[in-house]
Amino acid sequence: MYNFDEIIARAGSGCVKIDALEQYFGSSKLIPLWVADMDFRTPDFITDALAERMRHPVFGYTTIPDNYFETISSWVKDIHGWETDPQWMRYIPGIVKGIGLVLECFFHPDVKVMIQPPVYHPFRNVPEGLGHEVVTNPLIPVYGSEGELVTYRMDFKDLDAKLEADPAIRVLILSNPHNPCGIAWDRETLEQLADVAARHNILVISDEIHSEMVLGGGRHIPFASVSEEAASHSITFQAPSKTFNIAGIVSSYAIVPDPEIRETFFHYLDAGELDSPCIFSPIATMAAYTKGKAWRAEMLDYVQGNVDFVDSFLREHIPAIHCVRPQASFLVWLDCRALGLGHDELIDLFVNKAGLALNDGAMFGQEGSGFMRLNIGCPRATLRTAMEQLEKAINK
Repeated sequence: MYNFDEIIARAGSGCVKIDALEQYFGSSKLIPLWVADMDFRTPDFITDALAERMRHPVFGYTTIPDNYFETISSWVKDIHGWETDPQWMRYIPGIVKGIGLVLECFFHPDVKVMIQPPVYHPFRNVPEGLGHEVVTNPLIPVYGSEGELVTYRMDFKDLDAKLEADPAIRVLILSNPHNPCGIAWDRETLEQLADVAARHNILVISDEIHSEMVLGGGRHIPFASVSEEAASHSITFQAPSKTFNIAGIVSSYAIVPDPEIRETFFHYLDAGELDSPCIFSPIATMAAYTKGKAWRAEMLDYVQGNVDFVDSFLREHIPAIHCVRPQASFLVWLDCRALGLGHDELIDLFVNKAGLALNDGAMFGQEGSGFMRLNIGCPRATLRTAMEQLEKAINK
């Protein structure tokens, strides 16, 4: 049994989540529930493996371990049910960086990029920073019988129409599972997206960093696994960083089934030595993927308990805020629209009145206005305190 209730002091460790509060929110006194890493102790089988390597007194140029990609391939098959060839894989220096690398490798700036908001903000920031126009294919909200937001679905009619009308759109960045809405996309949706990609000859960059965090005993479906069309029109990015709380050890990798796309992209990575990990990345990844199954199961159970706690607390104490229950990840999409507050008023409520640091929904696109993204990857006592402060602020 692992102790996920342990409170770990992270201040002063260079932790963005805490040490950058003053910079981003104007106060260092807030409960940090924003940056998407967890406050749980990184499991000992990873820190032990790193400590063992650190006992060697030389940290020179290092080769990638022979069984590095075999280890990843075995994990992907075991956890996701996807048969992959280790030759399809390369290390990349981060998934957000990977998006930029794909755009620079394959496309001129006159190519347009499609995203599906509300969605992780670098999906817009990276292409625009590289000179690409971003086109949106907004998700469609799905409401329950009592008018509550339950989830979202893809708008394929809008997607098809925009791709048909504008052949300059050559790339779609997919969030799978979806951040911030917590959607574990089903096979039918991914198959339909693959058909669209093949019909319009677009490349899908599938960000699957939360793929190992499907809740409730479900299983993630990698986009490239659903059909030949998906495999031949995609580049997949995955990493152990969210699951095992090692975001500071850049441990991302690309999976590219299509030989033509693979040859071009891997040559690009190799030319700039962008596929060369630091000495600690393979060590942490291999420790996670060979010894992490039990820890992962317990962590997911704890996170599910946090979802249940937040949902129950809001229903009982703050019914004007609705918890959109995530199917995956430790990020919860809060529907605050019933409060009737404008954007600045909503931020003021959470930050200045409740003393909480969350990501405001508008950063994920205009479709996120009136929402907040809550990071529940923390001890339940921290979450309880945060919810009580929010209740008190609203009651005032």
